[in-house]
Amino acid sequence: MEALIAIILGSLTTCGIYLILRGRTFPVVLGLTFLSYAVNLFLLIMGRLTIGKPPILVAGVSDYADPLPQALVLTAIVIGFAMTAFVIVLSLKAYSELSNDHVDGKHKS
Repeated sequence: MEALIAIILGSLTTCGIYLILRGRTFPVVLGLTFLSYAVNLFLLIMGRLTIGKPPILVAGVSDYADPLPQALVLTAIVIGFAMTAFVIVLSLKAYSELSNDHVDGKHKS
């Protein structure tokens, strides 16, 4: 199971970095999204999630699930969605003013 998670995290990170290094805006947005997915998955897996345990301490129960990883990932998803929407609007505005979708604003043939 650990090898599968490591392969998935490595693939998401590799694809994200590759797409961020592209010259057009849409692959850069996709790359940032893949990187945020990789970070969210990493946070969730490192939290050692337990199933069937209460999220807080209850009298008589010695084991509990740590709610911090879920809260961090949920917050990261919301912030990531807002930032993705902002970057898409920003790239659309740059495209309408510069008439191309290159990251640096210069047309390359």
